[in-house]
Amino acid sequence: MYTTLIIFFIVYLVMGVGKLPAFNVDRTGAAIVGALAMIVVGSITPQAAWNAIDYRTLGLLFGLMIVSGAFTVSGFYAWAANKVAGLPISPTALLAVFIAVSAGLSSLLTNDVVVLSMTPLLISVALARGLNPVPFLLAFCFAANSGAAGTLIGSPQNMIAAQSLDLSFNEFMMASGIPALLSLPIIWCIIAWQYRGKWTLERPATQTATTPNIELDKVETTKAIIIASAVIIALVVDIWPQELVALAGAGILLVNRSLSSKDVLKQVDGNLLLLIIGLFICNQALSNTGLPQSLFDWLREVGINVNDPLSLFFAGSLLSDVVGNNPAVMLLSPYLHPENNAESLGAAIALGTGFSSNLIIFGSLAGIIVVEQAASCGIKITFGAFAKSGVPVTLLTLLMAGIWVVFL
Repeated sequence: MYTTLIIFFIVYLVMGVGKLPAFNVDRTGAAIVGALAMIVVGSITPQAAWNAIDYRTLGLLFGLMIVSGAFTVSGFYAWAANKVAGLPISPTALLAVFIAVSAGLSSLLTNDVVVLSMTPLLISVALARGLNPVPFLLAFCFAANSGAAGTLIGSPQNMIAAQSLDLSFNEFMMASGIPALLSLPIIWCIIAWQYRGKWTLERPATQTATTPNIELDKVETTKAIIIASAVIIALVVDIWPQELVALAGAGILLVNRSLSSKDVLKQVDGNLLLLIIGLFICNQALSNTGLPQSLFDWLREVGINVNDPLSLFFAGSLLSDVVGNNPAVMLLSPYLHPENNAESLGAAIALGTGFSSNLIIFGSLAGIIVVEQAASCGIKITFGAFAKSGVPVTLLTLLMAGIWVVFL
């Protein structure tokens, strides 16, 4: 038991700090090494480890990554970024467009993939217009996290929670869609106010970003739009299993005479899939000890019940900024027993982990992507600059979401 606890603690320590101290091991590496260690020391048998992996979540996530990857390879994201940033409007109006586009795309094509694909392009067009990219990048990141909280397919943690709670696409969207929309004007107001009079660069960036020369393939983009629409409609109708719908769409897009399947598959975030697999195994190994159940029983006795939507909302919010949103959901979801309030629990965990992701840089993968890609283009977003906007955005959106969860 003690060996299992030590391994589990080390794995989630890395989830929180991002790297194993004194070793060059990142979050994905720690999850995989931890899973292997659990098997080697006997905390979980190989068969039980295999059974612990939720293929439904992985299938859904993999399929949607392929669908989103088709938009990247067809040049749609590059085209959209140039169209948006080239609009002849004021910086505050452009900020609103950035927020709307980010939230819209992230709610349908998963936030991390959208941010990864569009951030370099948005930096390029902002610099070309002589604008300070920082407020636009922060707004784009915040809107991606908040907007994605509104749909089942908006983020990996939503997919994990929905599978655990057996929520359909419609049920999930009805529970969390409205607060996700309400969060967008909050993001706009805070950043527009903080950066008033600071829309242009004080001095040139140390390195200018270059927009990749990607032409829009109209035929392949149309095909991707048709398949993505069919996938979403099938999810709404809810006749077939969600993972099969996503995988069917992915399979159709991979059979292509124009785009290379290799190029589309490159868009799949294999590290994220491996991280989720490793955490499934580590969490199950800990569950085998009986300690989590004992802990949650004790918490229930002192008045904290994770199956109470408001308690789950706060627990998810706190854990998300300690270990990350995906690990937080994976840690909590096995112990949820929805009974008659699955929608409320789904909204609580999605909104709590989604909105709190904007607090600090390392609160979400989207935040890390934006900051690192900005740095590679000579645009520095410091921890303080991120938190200066992220803290008020997080507090106000969480307050609004908390009221929603209470009255849901």
